[in-house]
Amino acid sequence: MNAAKRTEIFRRLQAANPSPTTELEYASTFQLLIAVILSAQATDRSVNLATRKFFPEHGTPEGLLALGEARLAEYIKTIGLYKTKARNVIMTCQMLIDRHQGQVPDDRAALEALPGVGRKTANVVLNTAFGHPTIAVDTHIFRVANRTRIAPGNTVLEVERKLEKVIPKTFMLDAHHWLILHGRYICVARKPKCPRCGIADLCEYPDKTV
Repeated sequence: MNAAKRTEIFRRLQAANPSPTTELEYASTFQLLIAVILSAQATDRSVNLATRKFFPEHGTPEGLLALGEARLAEYIKTIGLYKTKARNVIMTCQMLIDRHQGQVPDDRAALEALPGVGRKTANVVLNTAFGHPTIAVDTHIFRVANRTRIAPGNTVLEVERKLEKVIPKTFMLDAHHWLILHGRYICVARKPKCPRCGIADLCEYPDKTV
């Protein structure tokens, strides 16, 4: 795919959604971090349903530590891998208090040192909370990048690196959200909704639906 096509794709995505953001619900950078940790292999909707039950009263590192691992696990048991996630969240809260005065660090290495935080989670927090032009490649972005040929690659990291290289700088900050939403609602896994797609004429996927 050439640069002109890519630029037009992101121009259209921007025109359709000028201010995209995550669908996770949060009221602080800390709550965003916890929601993203919980969202691994889970839907944003399932995470929101769970966090609505404990964020209002326990939405700080100190609050979740007071809640405790067992009670937190009860709140999030509808989410996959909930026992591991509950353990990671509690350990993350303790580390934030011990190492970062209870604040979420604006630093990739410090974020990835937190239990349950990998590169993708760090990228989401850096982008959404701190305005870094990062790309958190999840299954949706991986599929869209390969299917459209915007940035084909065999691994998540390869796709991330390619996207960082080919996306015009003016679109980088919001590209992560546009691609996720496009994959979640239009360029879906089983049968992409090509007739409803605003970039279908630019997409290089050979098996478009009708």
